[in-house]
Amino acid sequence: MRRITLVLAFLLSGISVNAQTDFGVKGGLNFTFFKVTEGSFGTNPSEEVGFYGGVFFDVEFEDKLHLQPELLYIHIRDFQFLNAPIYLEYDIDKNFHILVGPSLNYFFDFFSNKFKVRADLGLAYNFTENLDMHMKYTLGFEELAPNMVFLGLGYKL
Repeated sequence: MRRITLVLAFLLSGISVNAQTDFGVKGGLNFTFFKVTEGSFGTNPSEEVGFYGGVFFDVEFEDKLHLQPELLYIHIRDFQFLNAPIYLEYDIDKNFHILVGPSLNYFFDFFSNKFKVRADLGLAYNFTENLDMHMKYTLGFEELAPNMVFLGLGYKL
């Protein structure tokens, strides 16, 4: 156990020494898609529009590879939750990026199981060095976990 801890500490220190870290804010609109089963009538899709806002870190640890954790507050009509995606970001070119990773979610008042893990896939385009536009799709694994599309702006401080 001690050896594993030392190896992890060594690897993480190497990443942090070579890593370039940026901090920023982001926000925008989210479009949520629910599938509600209504007895013998089948599945009834329902859509809601909400907003989100929060902070992110961008840690570049390889030439085209970043780690981008975020913490977002999401509000959609009657419910609110915290969303903490952990993205692996790949730079296709200087301005265009692909983001993929899990997102950890804590729902305040909508589900009895308040913690859910979902999968995210996103694209981002940099207008300037500090301003980007992003679009993300979040897939809920459980029957009642909503699928979402996020469209917004991010700004590195």
